[in-house]
Amino acid sequence: MKRSEINLFITNAIDFFEEHHFSLPPFAHWTLEEWRNRGHEADEIRQRQLGWDVTDFNSGLFASCGLTLFTLRNGGSSHHESYAEKIMMVRERQITPLHRHDRKTEDIINRGNSASGELVLKLYNSTENGGLADTPVRVICDGITRHTDAGGSIILKAGESITVPPGLYHSFHSANGSALIGEVSSMNDDVTDNRFYQALSRFPEIVEDEPPFRLLATEYPRLSDSADPAGVIQTI
Repeated sequence: MKRSEINLFITNAIDFFEEHHFSLPPFAHWTLEEWRNRGHEADEIRQRQLGWDVTDFNSGLFASCGLTLFTLRNGGSSHHESYAEKIMMVRERQITPLHRHDRKTEDIINRGNSASGELVLKLYNSTENGGLADTPVRVICDGITRHTDAGGSIILKAGESITVPPGLYHSFHSANGSALIGEVSSMNDDVTDNRFYQALSRFPEIVEDEPPFRLLATEYPRLSDSADPAGVIQTI
């Protein structure tokens, strides 16, 4: 992905969240220079990799295969908290590819209103060797048990949610407009706990064609860094 594209998609997401009256924390708006001036008071943000995440899963097709999200909180092995929370902008017909988690249980929530999009989730149970099972899928949506065939879909309208347990394959996209989607889960580990059905990269390769508008959560400069963080250039 080009840095200019990431900058645009973050700007779009900020506007989208504001339109839906969802307020981001102050560090969502820190510039690269502000990050360079932050000391140990921001260590929790760095260590837990809170913040912006824009990916096309290295597909080169962000409009049809991608996601823009912001991690609001996330526990860690050295912390007492065992939960995480994200807010996402899921664009209409933009797919997050089929994947499962070995450890994480997550509630995926449509936090939009009647004028925003619906979230369509495709679901499969997984086999013992990580394949797609042909068995019916049972899930809990807002305390109600629902069933669908293997590869069937559950649609979440505004205010509705689904609990996705470990091992359940799921992909999703928005229909009838972009959707404001929340995620409340156990601790999130995007490096080792994402199992894509087809081989994909969770994080994109970035072409630096302009300075970053906002840093991604994987790019924060360490306190020992005197230059830019890895992947972020000082001048174009």
